[in-house]
Amino acid sequence: MNAGETQRTPWIVGVSGASGTPYAAAVLRALLAAGESVDLVVSRASRLTLLDETGISFRDAHWADDLREWLARGADGKPDTFTVDVGAVRYWSAGDLAAGPSSGSYPTKGMIIVPASTASVAGVALGLSKDLLQRAASVTLKERRRLVVAVRETPLDGRTLRHLVTLDDAGVTVVPCSPAFYAGATHIQDLVDFVAGRVLDAAGVPHGLYRRWKGELGGGAER
Repeated sequence: MNAGETQRTPWIVGVSGASGTPYAAAVLRALLAAGESVDLVVSRASRLTLLDETGISFRDAHWADDLREWLARGADGKPDTFTVDVGAVRYWSAGDLAAGPSSGSYPTKGMIIVPASTASVAGVALGLSKDLLQRAASVTLKERRRLVVAVRETPLDGRTLRHLVTLDDAGVTVVPCSPAFYAGATHIQDLVDFVAGRVLDAAGVPHGLYRRWKGELGGGAER
């Protein structure tokens, strides 16, 4: 790095195979809108979910075009709802265990897993590194960086609950993908953005994705 050059310090965003790709899209859009750099890891299972939920095939060789198409799509499936510049995104293949985020010497602000499947929760809680998503999460924990896990599953069995407690004990912020209604949602995008906003709150990233509680009843009726 040349003298005076600013070091790129990204957020790692891991997308696992749980249903809920609109949550990941909303978080990615908001991070980029906040001026953050992003290192993106899309698991193999999440590609199947993305194809099923949006019809988009996420390909390593064409990841920028596929990501741009994905982030432009609204939560209702309508294309070209958003215009997003993905120039601040660096993509790493989930099978690349030699990637930057696999090492603690690679500088990052932390990691967000959204949506987080029960399999990814288990892998992180047990310290597994079966792919780059799990390895990057393990590195984030050992380096004492911020890790936010947005779990998306229902119902939750005892094993997953114990894994979530293990993550909480390790300092992870667990954010269930549970929309609230006090913000006055009128569209599916509002519900998605509420969850994405709470994820970003946990990461300490400013945003304007939802109307915050002001201590006044009836605020949700304000349209």
